[in-house]
Amino acid sequence: MTRVSKRVRDVPFSGIRKFFDLVAESKDVVSLGVGEPDFPTPAPMKDAGIQAIEMDYSAYTSNYGLLELREKIAEKLSKENGLAADPKNQILVTTGTSEALDLAFRAILEPGDEVIVPEPSYVSYNPCVWFAHAKPVSVPMREEDNFRVRPEEIEERVSKRTKAIIVASPNNPTGGVQHKEHLEGIAEIALKHDLTVISDELYEYLIYDNERHYSIGSFKGMEDRTITINGFSKAYAFTGWRLGYATASPEIIENMMKIHQYIMLSAPTIAQHAALKFTESRRYTKDMVKEYDRRRKLLVAGLNDIPGISCITPKGAFYAFANIKKTGIKSEKFAERLLKEGGVAAVPGSTFGPSGEGYMRFSYSVSRETIKEALERIGKFMKKL
Repeated sequence: MTRVSKRVRDVPFSGIRKFFDLVAESKDVVSLGVGEPDFPTPAPMKDAGIQAIEMDYSAYTSNYGLLELREKIAEKLSKENGLAADPKNQILVTTGTSEALDLAFRAILEPGDEVIVPEPSYVSYNPCVWFAHAKPVSVPMREEDNFRVRPEEIEERVSKRTKAIIVASPNNPTGGVQHKEHLEGIAEIALKHDLTVISDELYEYLIYDNERHYSIGSFKGMEDRTITINGFSKAYAFTGWRLGYATASPEIIENMMKIHQYIMLSAPTIAQHAALKFTESRRYTKDMVKEYDRRRKLLVAGLNDIPGISCITPKGAFYAFANIKKTGIKSEKFAERLLKEGGVAAVPGSTFGPSGEGYMRFSYSVSRETIKEALERIGKFMKKL
């Protein structure tokens, strides 16, 4: 007799974490697997965090987060995203964007509801939907579309139980960036069928080749039916500080806060004080993006030079989603063999959904020297195949 909930038992562990348990047991491994910046947190944010410690800012904040931080976020949303958000009741500061996603799903979903999830997708989406007693419904994104969603395929999957649609741009794991016309198509579907859109915009600053980021919540009619989720982890090398935020209608934010109030109370106080300096740290982000771009070009060119592997150029984030279908080997098996025989760690595409089968996610959030070494090892491994 088990004492654990069947619902929790039935949810698989993260495929990424499962794979990196194998990495931890291996020696002489070059890793292109971690989705985490290798840069330090910008100096203004670090200094503000240190000062907060020295000033003994260690008490709880408001459940919603520091008002001063919410005011700065509201200013940013208005100026850069076209989103009008009252900092008092339309912004919630969370313990990372992962908590914001969880709160969003639990605040809006009823048991049996369906959520449309374009995939390959971030590994947390489906489990968060399951934990909210709802059902994820997959919509494939394809390499020939540069991993952009086809709105008509979303509409085909709308049912009487559909409650929400997830939008992630730029996308993890593919690096795909949704164009304005794709987002307009999704907005039309949401308006037509009275759906909520959860827009994950964590990688908004990590965009290349003159692509542009659009916030679907700024589109006409979408103001009160969009939950926009963002944070500081990727753009500011802030992952371990654990800080994100969400903006939506007062009703939705209030009910997300209600859950947050009971399970978390408030986001880390020191991290919130550090994040107050995010505006002053944007120049560091721009420097990071320039370096990511150089790494991106190096990795994609190197992968395309290896027989049996092809890779389209990602337009955002810091991942290359490489096609390995010519090998005839399933993604998970390919990843295991690449690790054991080639000494390179990467994440199998199948971890991110059925459409990810036949692909590998290689992260370029590592040095160019590491990328060069990994490419050399991958090339040797492929010759053995």
